[in-house]
Amino acid sequence: MDARSLGELEEIRIAYLGRNGRITKLVKNITSVESSERKSIGLLLNDTKSTMLSLLKEKENKLREGENTQFDPTLPGIKKELGHTHLVTQAINEISEIFENIGFRRLRYPEVEWDWYAFGSVNFGPDHPARDEWETFIVDNKPDKEMGQMVLTPHTTSGQVREMKRLGPVFSEPIRMINISKCYRRQSDASHVPMFHQFEGLVVDRGINITHLKGTLDYFAKQFFGPDRKTRIRPYNFPFTEPSFEVDINCGICEGKGCKVCKGGWHEIGGSGMVHPQVLKNGGIDPNHYTGFAFGWGVERVFLMKEGLGINDLRTMYSTDLRYLKQF
Repeated sequence: MDARSLGELEEIRIAYLGRNGRITKLVKNITSVESSERKSIGLLLNDTKSTMLSLLKEKENKLREGENTQFDPTLPGIKKELGHTHLVTQAINEISEIFENIGFRRLRYPEVEWDWYAFGSVNFGPDHPARDEWETFIVDNKPDKEMGQMVLTPHTTSGQVREMKRLGPVFSEPIRMINISKCYRRQSDASHVPMFHQFEGLVVDRGINITHLKGTLDYFAKQFFGPDRKTRIRPYNFPFTEPSFEVDINCGICEGKGCKVCKGGWHEIGGSGMVHPQVLKNGGIDPNHYTGFAFGWGVERVFLMKEGLGINDLRTMYSTDLRYLKQF
């Protein structure tokens, strides 16, 4: 059959098998045939009708298959399920925007770093435990005579001296760096993973003091955690800052009064301090004319402190289970 559409095929069916079709008329007129030939002609008509029905059905199936494979550009497309950025990426984007709004510039320094930038330039002594292979991932490569061993960046603090050297001893505007990058340490438990993210803030200019640091910390806490959140700083000891401080944020549940979640009203979120004069010298900046502050916190850590998330194990943030990831 040479029908090119289901419509044409239906016309053929009606022409032969319809109420007034050719085969139908022959069946109706079978009584006019002589009795001796009636049986053979009746069998022939039945076979013809069966063959006709079979050919019509076969052609119909082919035409329907052809319709299904035809492309109609006017039909709307089938929308595929869209994903979204990972929750760590969401946190990084939010942190970047908060600091960029007050003049910080987002930067990123190497994930594979020299020992001097990672440790020596920021006052880690040669025997400091952090330089041990049980704490830091050491790259199996020949050490450089001046820069030392190659390591996977253990903290974003290594970007401080790199940024100072990039701008040189005389810079036309204050250094306001926010360095967000991957870091690597040999740790793995409910609050640590071997690869994690940190964001490092660095400000260097004339007359920078602790009040500028505290104001920046409070600004970030209110923008990231909520307008009722506050920070406090406690004396501590870091080799790259002097004085140094641990930074706490008040509990979002009890607002610092103390509850069974915070056990004292505050949560520790990271370190900070005034840039050590020797670190400024290592970056080529005169500490007699310039001062600065710095802070370095874990992206995953501060994200876990947001209210309502209910994430108790940092490692679950890197789950590959879509049922988990779709919640964010």
